[in-house]
Amino acid sequence: MAKLKWGMIGGGEGSQIGPAHRLGAQADGLFEFAAGALDHRPEEGRAYAQRLGVPADRAYGDWQEMLAGEKDRPDRIDLVTIATPNATHFEIAKAYLEAGFNVLCEKPMTMTVEEGEEIVRVARASGKICAVNYCYSAYPMVRQARAMVRAGEIGKVRLVVTNFSHGHHGDATDADNPRVRWRYDPAMAGVSGQFADCGIHALHMASFICDDEVATLSADMASTIPSRQLEDDAMVNFRMEGGTVGRLWTSSVAIGRQHGFDIQVFGETGGLRWASEHPNQLFYTPVGGRTQIIEKGEGGLHEDAMRLSRVAIAHPEGFPLAVANIYCDLADAIRGEPRDGLPNAADGVRSIAAVHAAVASARAEGAWQDARPPMFR
Repeated sequence: MAKLKWGMIGGGEGSQIGPAHRLGAQADGLFEFAAGALDHRPEEGRAYAQRLGVPADRAYGDWQEMLAGEKDRPDRIDLVTIATPNATHFEIAKAYLEAGFNVLCEKPMTMTVEEGEEIVRVARASGKICAVNYCYSAYPMVRQARAMVRAGEIGKVRLVVTNFSHGHHGDATDADNPRVRWRYDPAMAGVSGQFADCGIHALHMASFICDDEVATLSADMASTIPSRQLEDDAMVNFRMEGGTVGRLWTSSVAIGRQHGFDIQVFGETGGLRWASEHPNQLFYTPVGGRTQIIEKGEGGLHEDAMRLSRVAIAHPEGFPLAVANIYCDLADAIRGEPRDGLPNAADGVRSIAAVHAAVASARAEGAWQDARPPMFR
């Protein structure tokens, strides 16, 4: 089977997320890295793309040049990944979808709910895929948890508790570091800092595993380092459409926590627990029974968990392989075999609607807000 052609915007030299995308896209031989506009500095971007093996005539200076260069090529790219700063996602995604390209966008998909709804409409009109990189949902044991919930193995879900809390921005003396500062600058990050950066991963995970959507929420946000305009800590209570109660904590000042992303799902007949720092294990406790550890790669898993297990049992799955699983699902979808677990533009707009609802709630001293985008109410 011929490789699909893949292009990337952003994610240049020194990028945090760029290598994960390049490893993920090429891990299974499904995509060829064919085009790139990797840096806001045109010459540096062209040079870096060529060092990564992109042909000189497809190493572009910016995304507009790449769009113009690719749209009429007979061998044009099948998928473009957008890994640029948040404020640029909408313009780039809209332009590429309208030109008939499939898109994978980093989160948050857009800065506003209105932009998010527009992306959903454009994707529908174009008939192309607009996926959003909620890659934690592609870990095998997360897929196992979702399948167990869907199969009724823990009964109706009553409660979900999740958090994504780390301490890597907890040093006030490092507040002016450019790699940190932009995350708390409204001009670059939007209306929210930590919740839009990490909290929406936890919120998406709750919806993904519970197979339900967030309906309302109440939030408390704090900027614990006074120089920050946006929050570095948030606590969010939410209710899902099916009645599940949700609790979410996200923080970037929890010194001592490294990655800190975990989730617990409690049903009528059992509970599940998964943590990103130990992604091979899913803990399952049946009501009145002992806790069991379900291992990635063992026999008897649900199909989606088995399909996305990459290495032998007892060998750890890594973050780039979770990203690679997103690209596997994308390749299938592009070839006409869509996968149910692929996060899409609807997930993206639900996330940004929840961000704006949380900010409004925090400003209103925790008043409950409708967390759904208008188009899904």
